[in-house]
Amino acid sequence: MITWAFIFEAPQTDPKTDRMDIARDGVRSIVVAVPEQAAVVQAALDLVAEGAQFIELCGGFEPVWAGRVVEATQGRVPVGTVGYAGGQSIAALARLVSG
Repeated sequence: MITWAFIFEAPQTDPKTDRMDIARDGVRSIVVAVPEQAAVVQAALDLVAEGAQFIELCGGFEPVWAGRVVEATQGRVPVGTVGYAGGQSIAALARLVSG
């Protein structure tokens, strides 16, 4: 079974309980919410301990957090980041999250 994880940020969430775990046809997908960007490091460590073989971070994370996750996991798993398509998407996202 391949196990991968996706981490995103959502206020007032708890990564221990605010998550989805879906296993189908040899693939296990774990989606975890963290309350703030700094919480991504511990969430990633917990996911690796749980068997995650690679981790993707939501595009809303500042780039520094991917590096911190790689460092914390000591390169044991690949770490990817989701990106947004061009300036128009980034501007739309900024409008959405700024209220």
